[in-house]
Amino acid sequence: MGDIRQSLLPRDVLSAAKELLYHLDIYICNLVQSGRQPPQVDAKTLELVEEFILHAPKDRNAPARKMSALQELQLLEIMCSCFQEQSRDTVRQLMFSALFHIQGNQADESRMVLLGKLVSMAVAVGRVPILECAATWLQRTHRVYCVRLAQVLVDDYCSMVPGSVPTLQNIHSMSPRFCCQFITAVSTLYDLSSELVPPLELLQMIVSWIQEDPRLVLITFLNTPLSGSQPISSLDVTPLGSLVRWCVKAPLAYRNEKKQVLANRSADSEPDPRPLFSALHLSVLQVFMLLPNVLNEKGLFGRLALLQMESVAALTSDLSRLLDQADKHAHTSAAGAQVPPQLALDRLAQALQVAMASGALLCSREDLRPICSRLPHNNLLQLVLSGPVMYYNNIHTPPLAYSPHAAHSPIASHAPLPTRSPHTPLTSHAQYPAQPFMSGMPFAFRPGH
Repeated sequence: MGDIRQSLLPRDVLSAAKELLYHLDIYICNLVQSGRQPPQVDAKTLELVEEFILHAPKDRNAPARKMSALQELQLLEIMCSCFQEQSRDTVRQLMFSALFHIQGNQADESRMVLLGKLVSMAVAVGRVPILECAATWLQRTHRVYCVRLAQVLVDDYCSMVPGSVPTLQNIHSMSPRFCCQFITAVSTLYDLSSELVPPLELLQMIVSWIQEDPRLVLITFLNTPLSGSQPISSLDVTPLGSLVRWCVKAPLAYRNEKKQVLANRSADSEPDPRPLFSALHLSVLQVFMLLPNVLNEKGLFGRLALLQMESVAALTSDLSRLLDQADKHAHTSAAGAQVPPQLALDRLAQALQVAMASGALLCSREDLRPICSRLPHNNLLQLVLSGPVMYYNNIHTPPLAYSPHAAHSPIASHAPLPTRSPHTPLTSHAQYPAQPFMSGMPFAFRPGH
């Protein structure tokens, strides 16, 4: 395609970009038909993309070609149509990669800006092929760029335009793969520090998605061939570790002493987010309960940890610091201020117990004790660290498989999850026909106060 550059130079910026997209589509179709494995776009074509679509000048001394806001909108519409009309997924994925694969050069900033606008438009107008391509991009790209894309969508739909949250919520039905990756990215982005707490609308949306279909957070794992360990720089294969962090840290991040709320919130105008984290905590535990059969079907039970020890160690270290701060604050607070710290520890204990019992966390009690040694005493955590592990490898759940053709759900038909009152003990035999977590030591789920 290198020979078309001279024909593109005299054109205006929009016309040149449109012409290049047309030729790129033909080039990639021919590349796929040639049977070359793996098909790979050549360097000269990538340079054309950077020069005429991303407008990174080929010559440093040459002025950058820029689009007006209207021309940029027209280009996004053209790109949406291009991906929508291309029926071959392999061609779409290669074209998306040619446009947006991070190259480590000066064009990457323009690449990310255009990508954010394109994906945001795809959400708004329901362009599923682009969302599917973006889901693959999120699996293969460094997490730094993934959270940047997630931040763009949160800003566009949860901050800038009032009432636009339902539009973003539709990605669950439009592209479950993208929705799963979006949850992973935003749960990585927000660590529940004073500056990074999820907007309430985003939290409500994620909780509703997982309550409706807990298997949603497993879609990437279910449909990704795991040839080895995931690259350290990529997003986790599931958002479970980040969601556990949210649930454990929430009682401290949203503690109610002096009606204090975090920086960008109004205690009088917004609902209390703590019940949402309680519901999320229960849903995450239920997802863990699904894992034994999932891991057994893949031949990975006892071999693959979906909750990494490094993640647990980082969480306990962070929790220890936050509890120290809460303890100092409690000296000047009313009685009962210790409830949030105890709830955080209870949730950590429950998550560790269920994760170990379900095969998601591969470690011994001896491995956990030094990691948790700096945490304050908590009865439930003490029981978890001293009791035997009872593995849930005989839970009856039907096989899981992703089915894009399912009429009512992105996941193939499955039996409904057991439901119970928050006051029912988590180990109730009536609800979960398996061994109790610790023989003779059932403990109650604490939804919050």
